Amino acid sequence: MNDPRPLTLLSREWLRAHFACQPAYRPETSGDGHLVRRKEEMRAAAVLIPVIEHPEGLSVLFTRRTAHLHDHAGQISFPGGRAEPSDSSLRHTALREAEEEIGLDPSRVEVLGELNEYLTVTGYRVTPVVGLARPPLDLRPDDFEVAEIFEVPLAFLLDPANHQRNTLVHQGRRHHYYAMPCGPYYIWGATAGMLMNLYRCLTASA
Repeated sequence: MNDPRPLTLLSREWLRAHFACQPAYRPETSGDGHLVRRKEEMRAAAVLIPVIEHPEGLSVLFTRRTAHLHDHAGQISFPGGRAEPSDSSLRHTALREAEEEIGLDPSRVEVLGELNEYLTVTGYRVTPVVGLARPPLDLRPDDFEVAEIFEVPLAFLLDPANHQRNTLVHQGRRHHYYAMPCGPYYIWGATAGMLMNLYRCLTASA
């Protein structure tokens, strides 16, 4: 599928076609959970990367977590969570969690595909599920988990000029992490890492 179209001009139809052929791609990162524990010890989880179509173009929906949560308080994330025994698949997990966290009706989401697993330091094997969400969306955030819902243009997230790779030292160990600052929002860590993998997926050719 060698479509030379600039990433700023991606459409719903292009995304459908791209994921339908699912070209092989090399992930930018698999996370740093392997530094803490073995993969077999991690719990399965999934997040939804909701791509929303507007007249002016495609955007991606994010949540800002509430400040009192135990894990990743106040950080930018995708709706999602750990898999439950009742979930029929990780896609089901992503859609269920999105409905619980932000009130996104699963019937409004067209699942396009999945990205590679991302291993988190909190002990999860996260499968990002990419889906097209059709407006209008009657979103109702869970006040306990979600402080804010917002969108960022997909073109911004796919522009290499907005991709940062930074370093921090934690407990004597050097860590590298990705970030995509956007206005008042600092998108970093696992969320930015998954976005980098989305970038690699969408720039891969079949």
